[in-house]
Amino acid sequence: MSKPLKQIHLAAHFPGVNNTTVWSDPAAGSHIEFGSFTHFARTAERAKFDFLFLAEGLRLREQGGQIYDLDVVGRPDTFTVLAALAAVTDRLGLTGTINSTFNEPYEVARQFASLDHLSGGRSAWNVVTSWDAFTGENFRRGGFLPQQERYSRAKEFLATANELFDSWHGDEILADQAAGTFLRDAQAGAFVHRGRHFDIHGRFNVPRSPQGRPVIFQAGDSEEGREFAAASADAIFSRHATLQAGQAFYTDVKRRLAAHGRRRDQLLILPAATFVLGDTDAEAEELAGEVRRRQVSGATALKHLEFVWNRDLSAYDPEGPLPEIDPSTDEEHISRGRAQVRMYRDPLATAREWRELAEANKWSIRDLVINTGNRQTFVGSPATVARTIDEYVQADACDGFILVPHITPGGLDVFADTVVPLLQERGVFRADYEGTTLRDHLGLAHPDDARADRRRVAS
Repeated sequence: MSKPLKQIHLAAHFPGVNNTTVWSDPAAGSHIEFGSFTHFARTAERAKFDFLFLAEGLRLREQGGQIYDLDVVGRPDTFTVLAALAAVTDRLGLTGTINSTFNEPYEVARQFASLDHLSGGRSAWNVVTSWDAFTGENFRRGGFLPQQERYSRAKEFLATANELFDSWHGDEILADQAAGTFLRDAQAGAFVHRGRHFDIHGRFNVPRSPQGRPVIFQAGDSEEGREFAAASADAIFSRHATLQAGQAFYTDVKRRLAAHGRRRDQLLILPAATFVLGDTDAEAEELAGEVRRRQVSGATALKHLEFVWNRDLSAYDPEGPLPEIDPSTDEEHISRGRAQVRMYRDPLATAREWRELAEANKWSIRDLVINTGNRQTFVGSPATVARTIDEYVQADACDGFILVPHITPGGLDVFADTVVPLLQERGVFRADYEGTTLRDHLGLAHPDDARADRRRVAS
């Protein structure tokens, strides 16, 4: 008996602060004006995507003590943008990244419950932690938490927020106008939490929202992150973009669910994916090469090399050879706020590897950065890209993709107009929304139903 076709989940990531975006392209628009968010969201909804995804940046990154202005800088507040988008969309899910290190459970729970009401049940929370003291300098507490403490706080943060969401059961509001009785239960919203990180009690002032709780995303790839997602998340935002790496990650995370009383279909795995489309595969490949060169200007190449060398390399020619001088291993790094620096834990070994690659391929500094950086996930004609996406999902490398176009806000349009119809023809992507909430789109149960199901699995 053949295995039934899996339905593909698709989402759109508004890029914000990164160097995936080619901000200098004539087709690029603002990354902060509301019109850009509106265009992007309406395109995603027209294509029947599950949700729009916003990342978060709590501090502008720096290089050598100055703002790193080769990225697109500046990002408005997540809740403000999502609340505004709720008014100009009808079905699209609204997912925001909110930090658990520098916020408080009551504040975040109240904001997400409010967003869920305003959007008619379309909110989602990507729970993240902050990894560096540099970001912490923007906040009263300052500093940062060691990794183990970050996840300890995040777990208790999410558990506390869930207690607040659940302090209303959904049947407390009677609103009997004849009797003059509004509340059925005068204890509605009462909560008490005593824990290591939070000690709070009181009344939660937002009634049960349409989804009960927002959909929960998690983005960590560490051992702690994978376990956190298996225990608590509805979806995990993965960075594994190749078929083999995706299958390994998928297998590992899905096998963890049973220990938490959960089924495999109760956690979706959604990698980020970039794409370049052309009329033919050859045209797309040529365009992809052009996009990579626009993403990595000469100045950007030197800045990227500084992530490893930890030295000011501004005097070097980006079209020339790599520096003969070795990287500095000082603990104080000239690049602050960039997660990439954590990728190069042994800079001397990385420098040796890169010199060998550059010599063997006759690469300049810029060539090296272009060829060792992230390449586009999907490159080809619409038919090729649709087929490849379907192959990844059916082969259990993921449950779908969060697409990151290199042009904002119009870069999603061509995918919506050419690839989505082909996926619909294959019978693996919806022709229209079948429900009204994000949980409906993702095939996730209401939290009350999920708890009852978890008790059955455990017994």
